[in-house]
This record gives sequence, C-alpha cells and structure tokens, in this order.
Amino acid sequence: MSNELYADGIGEITVTGTIVRIDLMSLSATERDDKNNPKPVFRQRVIMPVDAFANAVDLMQKALGGLVEAGAVRRVGDVQKTPVADTGSQGQKSQNASPNFN
Repeated sequence: MSNELYADGIGEITVTGTIVRIDLMSLSATERDDKNNPKPVFRQRVIMPVDAFANAVDLMQKALGGLVEAGAVRRVGDVQKTPVADTGSQGQKSQNASPNFN
C-alpha cells in the first residue's frame, strides 16, 4: 500500500537552478482568517528536476482539458472555476457551498 496525501492546493512554486519546489497546502481545521475562512497551511513539499516539472505541467494541462470537455470545470477567461453552487432566489450561495471556492 502506498501513502497518499490530500492537498487543497499549491501554496508556492520556487525554482532554484534546475530544481523546482512545489509547496502543497491544505485548509486548517482550527485557524481562521479575518473573514472566518480556514487559513491555508503548509503540508508537504514536492521537489523535482525542472524537466520533470515541465512534463508534469503538460500532463496536468491534458487532464484539465479532459475535465473541461466533461463539464467538471469551466474556463472563464484565463481562470478555471468549478461549477458554482445554486444561489437560490436571494442570490446567495447555498448553505453547503464552501466560501473557499467562488
């Protein structure tokens, strides 16, 4: 069995010479920001050579294209967004919609 790690996103990408460092983050269960949203916190770092990073980006772009074609995400300009939760008649998000994904 292999270890798995969940991440809510990437906090930072640093390139030093031929090495790329990708800092994975997840939302804190206990820490909140000024708007009462969970704060992103560092979880783990992925370190790889720059050519492997370039290959990973190409693979992720292909996966994103498949998600767009399937309707799982949509592109708005140059920004990808997940489908928005039903806003109801008041124009507000439903109770079970996350404030972290607008």
